Amino acid sequence: MNQAQLPYVALYLLSTFLASVSQVLLKKAALREHKSLLAEYTDWRVVLGYGLFVGCSLLAYKGVPLNVGPVLESTGYIYVTFFGVVIFHEKMNPKKIGALVLIILGILIYAL
Repeated sequence: MNQAQLPYVALYLLSTFLASVSQVLLKKAALREHKSLLAEYTDWRVVLGYGLFVGCSLLAYKGVPLNVGPVLESTGYIYVTFFGVVIFHEKMNPKKIGALVLIILGILIYAL
């Protein structure tokens, strides 16, 4: 990876973060009671969540090599876990912590 690609890597990481935020929005919308199927899919959280997914997907590979994308995308697991614990009060267990450690180690090994 060269210096010219660094802004795109930062953009990719931001888009991965925003995709994780969109997952939170979609989960929040799924937890709500809706009057109809149409109301369920036109909820602002759903519309914004899917909009973020599409926008992030379009921007993601603009200047990032294909072999780097999956490594950067794996940071989404870290964001989603953090949001799950902080927002949804999900519990962490040793398996989840071990999995996150492996993901972080994989990112670091690839980066070095």
